[in-house]
Amino acid sequence: MSTDADHPKTAKLTIGDKEIDLPIIVGTENEVAVDIRKLRKETGAVTYDPGFGNTAGTLSRITYLNGEQGILRYAGYPIEELAEKSTFLEVAWLLIHQKLPTADQLEGFEH
Repeated sequence: MSTDADHPKTAKLTIGDKEIDLPIIVGTENEVAVDIRKLRKETGAVTYDPGFGNTAGTLSRITYLNGEQGILRYAGYPIEELAEKSTFLEVAWLLIHQKLPTADQLEGFEH
């Protein structure tokens, strides 16, 4: 598993005579993203990504989605595993605490 130290902190982008350092963000599955929020303000340029195929719509520490590979995880758990093997109350606990409950926690949660 990689860490933030394994990735560069910024990406350098040159547009004509303008150069900008853009922050690097490391996601929940160690995927690397370039934060372009200041791109337009500092360079006047925007990005072009038809269909938003390479654009993350939000920053999440608990959810991972990769449509090309058919992966959707919540708090590290594959969604299909939660749907097949977890009860409604277990998933409710997971939504609140970002981990599945122990038997004792689940019993206390039910009552």
